[in-house]
Amino acid sequence: MAAFTHRHKKRKLKAEINVVPYIDVMLVLLVIFMITASVMNLGVEVSLPQSNARPVEQAQDPVIVSVSAGGQYTLKLGEGPHEPVTAEELDAKMRAFVAQNPKLPVFVAADGALPYQQVMDTMSLLQGAGVTRAALMSEPRAQER
Repeated sequence: MAAFTHRHKKRKLKAEINVVPYIDVMLVLLVIFMITASVMNLGVEVSLPQSNARPVEQAQDPVIVSVSAGGQYTLKLGEGPHEPVTAEELDAKMRAFVAQNPKLPVFVAADGALPYQQVMDTMSLLQGAGVTRAALMSEPRAQER
């Protein structure tokens, strides 16, 4: 029995933490957050044809681009009349307006029956003309009583 007592040595306890697994987890989370942060900025703000949204107050008169159910464009600047224009004329006029005022607000008033693709084509045309501030207009929803 005396031989067995010499074999058992007292082990010294280590008082340190192995942080390598924690660093690995942190790096994986960092990569995940970096990827998701870049994807989250791809959204487009839109307003539906009818909503309970508050009216937007502007310091200057906006340009209103209307698109009828047939796809015809009209342009209204400030308090002026609605002027029928083609897509090429709209592009040229919007480029001229943006050259004078880069922060010009533009509202798109599209008919509710218009296909969504045509609304997006109008927004793309405005973006191509250099418009940086464009919003969709809507009519207030009737309050239910």
